[in-house]
Amino acid sequence: MNIFMFGAVALTVVGNLLVIISVAHFKQLHTPTNFLILSLATADFLLGLVVMPYSLVRSLTSCWYFGALFCKLHSCIDMTLCTSSIFHLFFISVDRHFAICQPLHYYRKITTSVVEVLLLISWTVPGVYSFSLVFSNAHMEGLQENEPLVDCCDTCSLVFNKQWSIITSMLAFFIPGSLMIIIYIHVFSVAKRQARSIANHPNSMKRNGGAQL
Repeated sequence: MNIFMFGAVALTVVGNLLVIISVAHFKQLHTPTNFLILSLATADFLLGLVVMPYSLVRSLTSCWYFGALFCKLHSCIDMTLCTSSIFHLFFISVDRHFAICQPLHYYRKITTSVVEVLLLISWTVPGVYSFSLVFSNAHMEGLQENEPLVDCCDTCSLVFNKQWSIITSMLAFFIPGSLMIIIYIHVFSVAKRQARSIANHPNSMKRNGGAQL
């Protein structure tokens, strides 16, 4: 089990680092879509490098040895990067929607400046939300302070009251996730219709050619 968890951390770091290097190094990959993928890989890379090792120690020992301040920072960064990844995936689905469903208008609507705005939203909204929520302790209002489960230096767990649990889950997962599913269902139906049209086009050409003969 420990080997699997260490392997997951290493795979997250190395895999996303390869994506970052590939997109950053090869100029032919410098497209608006790939900039979204590059930013997503950066978020996941930081998650594997900055967040997962400390979470791994906490999972293996059931203790937190890094202090109360770093516990808050760790929770904020974890929440920021996870939410940012979801936002990136949502905006990538929007990009694919325009590419498949409106290909003639794609390069006019999805420009580098538009992608820059999407990236700004993907990083600033999760960051501002996470840090302001955790450091204000608004998510703990009405909750009794949890007792440590084991005898160790400290514990570090991000606990939400009912109100902020609903708001956070809706903002960070359910709303973008549901919209993603709807978008990809529509993209799939359009792509299927386009493939059927392309497949029928040669048959209609053959029929027309045969009729002329």
